[in-house]
Amino acid sequence: MHTFDHEKLDVYRAAIEFVVLVDKIVEQFPRGRAYLADQLLRAGTSIPLNIAEGAGEYSGSEKSRFYRMAKRSATECASIFDVCNQLGIVDVGLFVKGRELLVRIVAMLIKMAQKAE
Repeated sequence: MHTFDHEKLDVYRAAIEFVVLVDKIVEQFPRGRAYLADQLLRAGTSIPLNIAEGAGEYSGSEKSRFYRMAKRSATECASIFDVCNQLGIVDVGLFVKGRELLVRIVAMLIKMAQKAE
């Protein structure tokens, strides 16, 4: 079976794993926190989407631009995680797992963006 370029990337697989984790996390949010759930889902989903777009580009500067956008979305998710943790609305185990994934994703994206330039 043919695969797309982005499907071969570890960072893409980690980003998909993060989206699945986010989906589990937001299911546990209490009523009245839909705004945080929506923001986290949007930002989390944009990580693999931007990685896929970047992987499909031929221009190094365009690849780098998409990888940097994915990194920004990942750091936005880290900030939302911090808010949720401070509000006490996220399971500590899921919080730690999500933060670890984000740290890994951001590190890979920084290297990929720099290499593509």
